[in-house]
Amino acid sequence: MTENYSAFEKLNLSDTRSENETREDYKKRLRQNKLALKLYDKVGRDAFKEMFPEGISYEMFETPSPEEVEKTNKKLGEAK
Repeated sequence: MTENYSAFEKLNLSDTRSENETREDYKKRLRQNKLALKLYDKVGRDAFKEMFPEGISYEMFETPSPEEVEKTNKKLGEAK
């Protein structure tokens, strides 16, 4: 059985800026790539695969808005 796990398949790891990418988006993408690669190097392939069985994507780096956090907190209830 061959294993075709690609942790970074959904990421653009190229160092070049694409035509339709703003400078801010480009810098943000490079920072996110650096964080993903740093985590991968730190924990190793097997642990990374356990943490992210479907691979990693840029959506994982997005911070929820305060409204989304409040909505989630209401669903879960407040800690006492």
